[in-house]
Amino acid sequence: MKKIIICAICAICGFTTANAQGKFGHVNTQEIMQAMPEYAQAESEIKALQSQYEADLKSMQDELQKKGEAFDKEQATLPDNIKQRRQQELQEMYQKIQQSYQDNQQALQKASNEKMQAITAKILDAIKAIGQTGGYVYIIENNSLPYISTTLSTDVTAQVKAKLGLK
Repeated sequence: MKKIIICAICAICGFTTANAQGKFGHVNTQEIMQAMPEYAQAESEIKALQSQYEADLKSMQDELQKKGEAFDKEQATLPDNIKQRRQQELQEMYQKIQQSYQDNQQALQKASNEKMQAITAKILDAIKAIGQTGGYVYIIENNSLPYISTTLSTDVTAQVKAKLGLK
């Protein structure tokens, strides 16, 4: 009787394990993203914005430098009240440059996040569609784990690229 119960338990465990096995996939989203025209466009827009911010800061720094040099030249001949006022102006200009730099960095990060979020959402939708139509249990990012067995897991990167109309 014990043998029958043990055999039944083993059969049930084997059947459950066999049914639990499914298809697993892995994907390289970085490769997909870099192949997307939207990514190249977003990258160029971000670089253009960064160049604009850098040019604005450069002109502000040049103006500060000119005023600083002029102040250094005439500092000895200025009355104390004018000297203090000019020093205050230079300090305010310097603080304005620092604030502009911080604001530009935040704006650049925000713009980058917004542009990349739309691209990432498009990729995730394609991965979900491939997962559903292909009957995958999991599709994991290729670089997210220390090891992914390429023999037990299917690389679906090409399928996702095809779904997005990429080569």
